[in-house]
Amino acid sequence: MSEQPPLSTDYVVIGSGICGSLLARRLAQQGASVLILEAGPRIKRDDIFKAFIDSPRKKDFQAPYPFSPWAPHPDFQPVDNGYLVQAGPDPYLAEYLRVVGGTTWHWAAMAWRLVPNDLKIRSLYGVGVDWPLTYDDLDPFYQEAEEIMGVSASEAEHPESPRSKPFPLEPVAEPFAMRRLRERLDPVYKVVGNTQARNSVPFGGRPACCGRNNCMPLCPIDAQYNGGVAAKAAEDAGALLTPNAVVYKLEHDDTGRIVAAHYFDPNRKSFRVTGKTFILAANGIESPKLLLLSASPKYPTGLANSSDMVGRNLMDHPSTSLDFDVGEAVWLGRGPQFVSSIQTFRDGPERSRRAGYRLDFANDSRVPGTTQALIKEGVFGAEFDKRLRFSAAHEMSVKNVPEVLPHPDNRVTLSAKRDFLGIPQPELHYKIDDYTKAGVAESRLDFERIAVLMGGTNLRFNDTFSNNQHICGTVSMGIDPKTSVVDQFGRSHDHENLFMVGTGVLPTSATCNSTLTAVAVALRTAQHILPRPETTARSSH
Repeated sequence: MSEQPPLSTDYVVIGSGICGSLLARRLAQQGASVLILEAGPRIKRDDIFKAFIDSPRKKDFQAPYPFSPWAPHPDFQPVDNGYLVQAGPDPYLAEYLRVVGGTTWHWAAMAWRLVPNDLKIRSLYGVGVDWPLTYDDLDPFYQEAEEIMGVSASEAEHPESPRSKPFPLEPVAEPFAMRRLRERLDPVYKVVGNTQARNSVPFGGRPACCGRNNCMPLCPIDAQYNGGVAAKAAEDAGALLTPNAVVYKLEHDDTGRIVAAHYFDPNRKSFRVTGKTFILAANGIESPKLLLLSASPKYPTGLANSSDMVGRNLMDHPSTSLDFDVGEAVWLGRGPQFVSSIQTFRDGPERSRRAGYRLDFANDSRVPGTTQALIKEGVFGAEFDKRLRFSAAHEMSVKNVPEVLPHPDNRVTLSAKRDFLGIPQPELHYKIDDYTKAGVAESRLDFERIAVLMGGTNLRFNDTFSNNQHICGTVSMGIDPKTSVVDQFGRSHDHENLFMVGTGVLPTSATCNSTLTAVAVALRTAQHILPRPETTARSSH
């Protein structure tokens, strides 16, 4: 089941998700030897799509993807599989994949930039922390990421995130439901098209969006960019990728340099791979887990952890939502699942007292969920047909995406429970604070007003927090080695040849999906790691 890698290489990248793969691609393009170690298996799009069609769990985005005992992923439907040990007081129900390409196989493809003030909220609003870099530092790498991924949007609709170049692609076509939403909410609310890593026209050898409306859990035609595409690009550039390689320890020498990665194959046979530079590119739960697992007599609390910050400052975006019945037939379910949003509340002086937030409108079909609910209720025949048609035509929902501040007590630790290979499972400690709850409470007023503007009836508020799977903050970047894990380029403060990329390095969560920013930061890290031309020239003499 495993593919034996070389025993030594220039760069060892741990994790084949979108960030690790695009960084590996950049390194391989420069002629370096690059090895990617991925805990999970390779998967094929056709197999996953067939599994989705066959699965009764259409709203469970984990369901079509293979579960590997040696690389377990969390799953909460129909019951919690227990991989993520919940220490509370609030649940942190993260869903992610451990497969080649990572979790963006089933992401929403929302490719938001931060707003400039997101990077200096401590200085401006007295909350959270400032980033160790500026928005201008990120702009060229945002652009590069957008051009790789094929991000589509209207520049005129998004002045909140300044840009030096246009979006690569024009916006994806606006579905009828979202057009009616924009028309009826204007001028009280400005509804804009989302920035999406989804082709509006053929791009990058991939087709344009066909509007099938099952972007999650899988775009059926690859119109939506994902980590599987990124992993293939890395291999096409010359990187070697070994699946089913569960890294359980990083080894260091007497000086603190990382010298090897140890991994198990599915049969618990151990392998040792050496390298010159190591890049940890797992997600915000698996990355700190590995650093803590790698504790040694020299580093008894884990690698990169002299600050005691590894695993701390765990963040996400815990949403609440409103379902209601629109006063006209709008027929959700045509086009992508998430197309439109309200950006107005992402920034402003109010952030000194409550979380900023974004408002997102779902465009997913109501047929699967309503069908299951009616069957459970025992409805059938003409009444079934009547209620299903009404739901499909009239139901709409809106959710908030609130900012979460970094708190050291929100963290990932090692549990006493062990997985199939005998590796300790992650234990999550999490509490949603009053700052986030205040933003959520304010957004509830917007929910009500939006429903009124849409002629809404039968308002159903869901006040139970739901994770958006934007895992941030557990190996945060910062200037001060006493309060952060890595510097602005992702280099560990404690180990000169250990770098980290992924959403875990982001020091704050802001109000937007974290993937595009994490990719931009990873591309910036790749540029920093690569030898400078003058250095290469000197070394050749």
